[in-house]
Amino acid sequence: MSDAAETDDPTGDDAKTERERIRERKRRELEARLGDGETLDDTEVGADDGGAATPSEPIHVNGTDELQRTVDDHDVVLVDCYADWCGPCQMMEPTIEALAAETDAAIAKVDVDANQAVAQQLGARSIPTLVLYAGGEAVDRFVGAQDRATLESAIDEHAA
Repeated sequence: MSDAAETDDPTGDDAKTERERIRERKRRELEARLGDGETLDDTEVGADDGGAATPSEPIHVNGTDELQRTVDDHDVVLVDCYADWCGPCQMMEPTIEALAAETDAAIAKVDVDANQAVAQQLGARSIPTLVLYAGGEAVDRFVGAQDRATLESAIDEHAA
C-alpha cells in the first residue's frame, strides 16, 4: 500500500477521534433539546416513548429474525448489505458510520457472505445494496455506492 493511500484512510486514532467528536456533538444537541438543565445521564433515552432509541453506531445483523426485530424496533432503518472484500462497500463505510451517528435512522449492516439468507430476503444481488425501511415497510432501494447527500435525503424524507 502506498503512503498516499495510508494518509487518506481514516483508520485507527483518526477515525476514533472523528467518531468521538460526532458523538459529543450529537450528545450536546440532544441535551439542548431536553432543556431544563437535564443531561442525558439523568434521562433514559427511548424509555416509554414506544420505540427504541436510535443507536449512534451501525447494528450488525445476523439472521432474518434480528433484521425483523431491528426494523420493528425503529421507525426508519437503512440496511447496508456489504462484504468485507468489496471495494465500493469499503468506500461507503465512513458514510454509513456518519449516517448512524448523525441521522434519526438506525443503520443495520448485513454481511452478505455470513448472512446469505438475509441477503436473499432483501434481494441483494449485487453489493453494496442499501434498503430503506420506514414504518416497517421497504420504501427505497439503492444499488452501488451512493453519496451521503442522496442517502440523507431519503432518510429525511421518511423520518417522522
